[in-house]
Amino acid sequence: MTKMMNKAQGLGLSLITRIAGIEIIDQFNLRKLIEKSLYQGSKAGFKSLSQSQKFFKSQSLKKQRLSPQGKNLFDLNLSEEQQMLVESMHQFAQEILYPLAARADHNETFPQELWQHAKDLGLNEYALPEALGGVADHLNIVSNILITEQLGQGDFSLAAGLLSGFSAINALSRWGSEQIQAKYLTAFNHLNDLKATFATQENSSAFNPFQLDTQAIFKDQQFYITGEKTLVLLGETADLLLVSADYNGQADVFVAIRDSTISYKKCPAMGLKACETVTLKFNQTPAERLGDEDFDYSAFLDLGQLMWCALAIGTCEAVKNYCVRYANERMAFGEPISHRQSIAFIIADMTIEIEAMRMMLWNAASLAEAGEPFHREAYLAKLLCAEKSMKIGTDGVQILGGHGFTKEYPVERWYRDLRATAILYSGLHA
Repeated sequence: MTKMMNKAQGLGLSLITRIAGIEIIDQFNLRKLIEKSLYQGSKAGFKSLSQSQKFFKSQSLKKQRLSPQGKNLFDLNLSEEQQMLVESMHQFAQEILYPLAARADHNETFPQELWQHAKDLGLNEYALPEALGGVADHLNIVSNILITEQLGQGDFSLAAGLLSGFSAINALSRWGSEQIQAKYLTAFNHLNDLKATFATQENSSAFNPFQLDTQAIFKDQQFYITGEKTLVLLGETADLLLVSADYNGQADVFVAIRDSTISYKKCPAMGLKACETVTLKFNQTPAERLGDEDFDYSAFLDLGQLMWCALAIGTCEAVKNYCVRYANERMAFGEPISHRQSIAFIIADMTIEIEAMRMMLWNAASLAEAGEPFHREAYLAKLLCAEKSMKIGTDGVQILGGHGFTKEYPVERWYRDLRATAILYSGLHA
């Protein structure tokens, strides 16, 4: 037991060093040396993840961040499997997503080569059940949040696009009827190029996801959907759509396959440009109901909000780290601008706000994974992340001054993407 506690303390200490000591590390130019020491045991490239995936398959991802060690106690340390997962996703984000992000944003297109990278990474396997060749447990919400946060550090928009299919698998696994799972989860397992996304947002003022204009009717033993959805991620190319619609006065979710009854038009937004957002119009589109009478639509939305929060936290972490490096390298009046208290205080506030968001998110995710009520915690996490992520994005631009206003530096892109946190409802699923 003592050995295990010491090991957990060591993991905690490494995390604290990375977070709280980051300014000192950069000031003395020790970042590369320390990171090399911390990660010297990791594999050289993300393709080596196939070996770790076999390990996951044999042992399963451990679930809990809620610890049974004692009453009302939380264990915030990562399990060994979760730590491996975090390091793998972080490497993928830095080596693959970040280098592609600026060009994808400028061209407003999702890089097609990224699908092959995701396949090599085995991203969807972390959502697919073990019976279908994946590595996911029945409830794997905390690990899904960890994956999302790390990918968000590479790029908010590209991560959201990649996770659209991943999230669809999560929703089908959690809520889908036996017939739905047998039909579509098997398809994901056998068709590597199958793409899926969510159509949940509507173009109305003060959009309420519980009061939907999109309608579903049941006629001749078949559901049909009519209505319009906006800001659909990768909606032009997705083969499978999870669509929210009103059915008999209640909001519900349906599964539709792209056909001639679905039309689209481009819907460029302030951010998420690489996601190729579109507006979809459904005209008596055949569909299947996702779940049964016990389907919890509120929980469906809440789990989606947790994913957006995780993306926001990851991107805020990228903003903070970039600003720390910039402030230590940018000289003014013969010294780095990081020596100015006004700059140091802003970065300190970023760190505090990111940690607060992360703790609220992990708390909500842990409750959800444990099968406990989590609506209140998810709602509070969404409110905090929506407010603080936009503030951190603004502060990032402010620290860079005029540079922050130009596309030469990534903070303006992060600023635009982070604003989506307060706008979108669901569209992803933990």
